[in-house]
Amino acid sequence: MSSEQEVLSGPPAPELLDDRIWVDGCWDFFHHGHAGAMLQARQLGTELYVGVHSDEAILENKGPTVMNLRERLSAVDACRWVTRSVAYAPYVTQLDFISHFGCKYVVHGDDITSDSSGEDCYRFVKAAGRFKVVKRTPSISTTDLVGRMLLCTRTHFIKSLEKMLAGEEGSGTEAERKAEGAAMLKRINQYATDESGKSPGADVFFWSASKAAKTDATEEKGSFRPLLKGQSPKPGQRVVYVDGGFDLFSSGHIEFLRQVVLTEEKLAKKEGWYDQQAVDERRGKGADYGPVFVVAGVHDDEVINSWKGVNYPIMNIYERGLCVLQCRYVNAVIFGAPFSPTKSYLTSSPWGTPDAVYHGPTAFMPLSYDPYTAPKELGIFQEISSHEFQDVNAGTIVQRIMKSRDLYEERQRKKGMKAVGEAAHREREILEEEQRRKEEKIAAEASS
Repeated sequence: MSSEQEVLSGPPAPELLDDRIWVDGCWDFFHHGHAGAMLQARQLGTELYVGVHSDEAILENKGPTVMNLRERLSAVDACRWVTRSVAYAPYVTQLDFISHFGCKYVVHGDDITSDSSGEDCYRFVKAAGRFKVVKRTPSISTTDLVGRMLLCTRTHFIKSLEKMLAGEEGSGTEAERKAEGAAMLKRINQYATDESGKSPGADVFFWSASKAAKTDATEEKGSFRPLLKGQSPKPGQRVVYVDGGFDLFSSGHIEFLRQVVLTEEKLAKKEGWYDQQAVDERRGKGADYGPVFVVAGVHDDEVINSWKGVNYPIMNIYERGLCVLQCRYVNAVIFGAPFSPTKSYLTSSPWGTPDAVYHGPTAFMPLSYDPYTAPKELGIFQEISSHEFQDVNAGTIVQRIMKSRDLYEERQRKKGMKAVGEAAHREREILEEEQRRKEEKIAAEASS
């Protein structure tokens, strides 16, 4: 039995449902453009089924994937607007396949997707009148991100997201900056919605302070300013804090966040959160909900680059923030969070001092000091143990790209992108080597 046949081995849906929407794709190193397609599709119905192509099908029709199937499924399952993921979806969408899951309509962006023969991947569903089109998210694609890695550019960095949203920063005329800022703010609003894609979901804040407070462990209260009001913590929920760069938001970040929620759910179970009486009480006041409210702090581009060098982060703070916002394991986002959550920062949080501060098994950032001294002193530090995706981060993803540079450059050429010369590739190698030596020196000084 093939993998596709195995997926279809279960009982078929009894009927086609107008509100059960189907989308499919590669979803290779997940970015906010993918999430935008899912959001728009979800808004057209009440359920969203997402087909994920196999590594083999993508290689045959498009070229090599950066992330394997398990990693790509992890990203799809984490999107708050997804009802269910379906692995081994055919590259050319088949009517019998989507009908098996009760999906009447297929949704795709307004760009053309072709198979290895150059034919439209959606020709069958279009002919059957079961195809709907949504707008493709501008200014982002997997191809764009691969180009940033291969060309080692930094033009995507944002100095101040708050000023950019206000039209005070960026390129172009004042009117163009204002228009771009308004479009970005609108997208943040959209990505901060709940699982329906239509109602307010996540709280969003800015935090500003001095460069020293953001980059080092300098005690400074700083300033929290609300951007969007979502669904604040509900009675009984524990507020927990996580932070990171979340660059090239991938299975490593996602599994960490999932484990944070699972850890809190286990703790809540011991304390009776899931006892029938407690459930009935919450339902009696409106609806049931989970025991944890996760606040994610996202670091500025400048902060990440000061630690990682080269042209990290590959995604700017706006792009990374959208990725975090769309994740079902996150309830609030703080743009511009400090690299080290100090006591002043934690105790002045809009939600009060968190009940816990979680950190995962990451080795991506070269540390010359312990950035979690304050939460440890406050007795609220928790560490997530190792997991299967712990080594997946921006650095390892870039390594995968560089290792198979010729294959990815061919894929870029097919997309109409300018070829990257040997000099550009060598420049990245030199910068990565310089950064590696710098990190080894930092590690040696820290251990001495």
